[in-house]
Amino acid sequence: MRLVVDVGNTETVVGLIEGRTDLCAYWRLSTAVPRTVDEYRYLLGALLREAREAPPTEAVVASVVPDVTAVLLPTLAHLVDGPVHVVQPDSKLPVRLDVEEPRTVGGDRIVNTLAARELYGRDTIAVDLGTATTFDLITADGVFMGGVIAPGLSAGLEWLARRTAKLPRVELVPPASCIGRRTETCIQSGIFYSALDGVDGVVRRISAEWGRPDPYVVATGGFATDFGSHCVTVQHIEPFLTLYGLAIAGEYL
Repeated sequence: MRLVVDVGNTETVVGLIEGRTDLCAYWRLSTAVPRTVDEYRYLLGALLREAREAPPTEAVVASVVPDVTAVLLPTLAHLVDGPVHVVQPDSKLPVRLDVEEPRTVGGDRIVNTLAARELYGRDTIAVDLGTATTFDLITADGVFMGGVIAPGLSAGLEWLARRTAKLPRVELVPPASCIGRRTETCIQSGIFYSALDGVDGVVRRISAEWGRPDPYVVATGGFATDFGSHCVTVQHIEPFLTLYGLAIAGEYL
């Protein structure tokens, strides 16, 4: 049993995985809440006891927040009966980073493309719909070709709420029609369809520029289930692709 931890800018997702894709339990924690080693140890220990699974034999972490990583690593060392691994650009994984600055590639992007390579075995565009929206290219033989990083789907909602005095906050849900008849529905339509067309437009541009025939497009991340299904370019939705990638990485580390 592996304990896998994906530390994102907004949320930290923790999972227990048997093998590669048997997700036994998972939890979402706020990354923004500062916690000490003792607090993390108490919180994660309680969640693991609640799951009533065998103690994890190792932990695998991908993080884009170094301060949280520094607190998590000693915490996890107390909770698992084995090693704690952190996915880095120089980790010995079957993914070759064919980019200009490989050391700047985030661990989440590495494990997303690792999972895509291992699970689908074909040229793939992995679209992670989270705090940021990332589009990452992986070839069938495991070459990471770069990608695109864009503002996340909630960025427009937050910007309007902060910068306008009278416009209300709305949710990122599909509107009944494109043309709004009230201020709220106008905002909802504008945010939803600009985000939707943005994702589909970037995928189309990547596909045309990459030149690979029929790349597979998989969506993951916090918005994948509710939003990804509306994207015409997305062929498969796998909300736990990052956690699966972490579990797979544990086989090689």
